[in-house]
Amino acid sequence: MTTFLVIVLLVAGFFVGMNLWTRRLTKQGLERVPQLGQIVPVQGGRIHYVEKGDPSKQSIVMIHGLAGQLQHFTYAIMDLLADDYHVIAVDRPGCGYSTRDTADLGQLPEQARMIQEFLDTKGITNAVLVGHSLGGAVSLAMALDDPEKTKALALLAPLTQKLPETPQVFKPLEIRTEWLRGFIGNTIAVPISAKTAPHALSAVFDPEQPPKDFLDRAGGALGLRPSAFITASQDVVGVDASIAAQVSRYGDLSVPGGILYGAQDAILSPSANGDPMTRFGLSNEKIEGLGHMIPITAPDACAAFIRRMAEHAGTTPNSATKTV
Repeated sequence: MTTFLVIVLLVAGFFVGMNLWTRRLTKQGLERVPQLGQIVPVQGGRIHYVEKGDPSKQSIVMIHGLAGQLQHFTYAIMDLLADDYHVIAVDRPGCGYSTRDTADLGQLPEQARMIQEFLDTKGITNAVLVGHSLGGAVSLAMALDDPEKTKALALLAPLTQKLPETPQVFKPLEIRTEWLRGFIGNTIAVPISAKTAPHALSAVFDPEQPPKDFLDRAGGALGLRPSAFITASQDVVGVDASIAAQVSRYGDLSVPGGILYGAQDAILSPSANGDPMTRFGLSNEKIEGLGHMIPITAPDACAAFIRRMAEHAGTTPNSATKTV
């Protein structure tokens, strides 16, 4: 047996082993975080959602961020609002238990279209959109494309501008070749993610600490799947390709609302992403001492903010920046 053949067999064995490890972690993730809600087919995929509250009341629709899932909202915020509103949390296309058929559906207009199609199917035509992080960019896309169907925006640490570079913790997702993305996702990505999860969570939650039940109650274990890595990579590339065009349209934004940031957000700059949006009629608030994951670490403050945006939409325009 030649040295070359030995090397080939060793490399092949390594990747087979990684694939088997990936399958085991995927199975464990699905067992730890089972499907919570219902699934509705839309053009290009399926949308998984959960809902609480009286459907005759004002609908609040919650859209999570990069590499997340709807459990970021069922963790706490949803129950804080369900007595007074009809609350829906969705898995963005390709995330959690939602699906999408192709990589190009990671671009902002396509994600917005798929979620709006789901809302149309549900007969929801006057939603208050709550978008966290990347979900904020998707919410803005929906408000720009279908303003008559959006009552207000309540954006939590949203992505609103084109980033100079991908945040360091998400750099490994910058893969622009689909076959390579799939190969990495099905071999080494999930085992590496399992090993580096504590560091990654610390970076995302900084300066706060991630809760000990994040993998279960907040759905984090669903990230230990090839599809989660592949979708997140598609999102990074798709958003980068589409957000500049969205930013150029903000002058047309007619939906009222506001932005709430943790002032010490280590993932998205509050000044770079929040302050510019006051020009387009959105209020801008910051909470001292908090970071990027405020839907989980500050659910009471987020719920109070959402209530204000829902109840005062269209009554008193406010473009001020406030720190509390």
